Amino acid sequence: MKCVICKHGQTHLSATTVTLERDGAVVAFKNVPAQVCTNCGEAYVDEAVSAQLLAAAEQSVRDGVEIDVRRYAVA
Repeated sequence: MKCVICKHGQTHLSATTVTLERDGAVVAFKNVPAQVCTNCGEAYVDEAVSAQLLAAAEQSVRDGVEIDVRRYAVA
């Protein structure tokens, strides 16, 4: 797909790091599958993966974690 941010690059399947922050907690996920723009590097994560990341981050916040770095794993 054409990148909606830079309007020049095409995306390809790759991996990225997603960092989420809420209420003082920071959760980073490495090796998240995404469509990444070849021009600007913008990453697009699909809906199912986003839902998994948000659920895992929410659990970290409930557990009282302040900083968490995880390798993405399919649930």
